[in-house]
Amino acid sequence: MRVMALDIGKTRCGIAVSDPAGAVASPICVLPAQQVLGCEPPFRRLIEDWEPELLLVGLPLTLSGDVGPQARRIQSQAQAIAEKTGLPLEFTDERLSSTQAKRSLREKGYDEKGMRGKVDMIAASLFLQAWLERGE
Repeated sequence: MRVMALDIGKTRCGIAVSDPAGAVASPICVLPAQQVLGCEPPFRRLIEDWEPELLLVGLPLTLSGDVGPQARRIQSQAQAIAEKTGLPLEFTDERLSSTQAKRSLREKGYDEKGMRGKVDMIAASLFLQAWLERGE
């Protein structure tokens, strides 16, 4: 089953997908958040091209694991995206995925400016891979 992961931010949305077998996550792109939230043509094209069977959205829980205001905002936005696309929706804990993504990009020699835009899709692929490995 192919899964599309969304790391929804205020400005950008990182997008990653799994292979059809649901074993390996790959980052694919970053879109402006408004294009994803509005299900505009660039996001619709990704849905058509990759044909995911499930949307997996990273939920920014607090460090104590609670659902705070930011996580509630993401839940609401993700529900609207799922309704517009007709895809089932699941959430996964995405705490520290951006930190891990930045660390990975720094190790590859990227500076802050070079990381801009890449962090979100790498974070999406990290939490998608973790979710796939748990077998959820």
